Amino acid sequence: MAFLIVSCRTSDTVDSITPTNPNTEIEGLTKIKEITNDTHVIELYSKSGTTILGYNDIKLRIKNKSTNQYEKSATVSWKPLMHMTSMTHSCPNSSVEKVSTDGSLYSGYIVFQMPQNATEYWDLKIDYSIAGTSYTATTLVNVPVESKKTVNSFMGSDNVKYIVVYIEPKSPKVAINDMVVGVWKMQDMMTFPVVDGYTVKVDPRMPGMGNHSSPNNVNATQPVAGKLYNGKLSLTMTGYWKINLQLAKADGIVLGGQEITDTNLASTIFFEIDF
Repeated sequence: MAFLIVSCRTSDTVDSITPTNPNTEIEGLTKIKEITNDTHVIELYSKSGTTILGYNDIKLRIKNKSTNQYEKSATVSWKPLMHMTSMTHSCPNSSVEKVSTDGSLYSGYIVFQMPQNATEYWDLKIDYSIAGTSYTATTLVNVPVESKKTVNSFMGSDNVKYIVVYIEPKSPKVAINDMVVGVWKMQDMMTFPVVDGYTVKVDPRMPGMGNHSSPNNVNATQPVAGKLYNGKLSLTMTGYWKINLQLAKADGIVLGGQEITDTNLASTIFFEIDF
């Protein structure tokens, strides 16, 4: 499951003054897998050492087979693809950028919006160039079904398909948690740009406890265009929470999801957490 290959011989940047140690670059990361072609070994990393349904913060580095050294001047791009029985499509994903000027680690995100199954699968094609020479490698990516919902893919009332994804908190606490959400739209089957200027309304509820809510939640909005959405998620006790959502335009028009009332106990778009 790991490779395909070859062709002929692309996070924010942080400046580094001293040479970067290849071992310290990957502290706190676990290798997902290695991809090989004739010239290089590409190492994929995440904090968990896995890829998941939803938001994935992925790091990579490229090792030259001849010199056994990591490449520091590559230009890297990638294309994740879901191969379905009747079609092929991509998903939201970022550009791939160097983590530090003198380092060999590259970073980006990929949002897998649907899981694999027995006949449908994801792969990831990585294209890169070094000193004017182009290379490529492709690998299968494991995206299993998750027990809790962290991804919403839906058609908005404006006939645009949106993807709303839970990112933070990864380790929720009984507190007012910093919340991070991603919002993208499907421009076409291969293009999923970030949605700018909208609001993700949040209404966390405990269905097993009378569907009670919590105080001091803050709807998620963008600090800067092109970035993720930040809000506050208030959790008053441990247990199972359904975070009901509404996606609204800047003018307040709701594109998806419903308000929670005495007669409507859940929105059709939501996240789930249990801690």
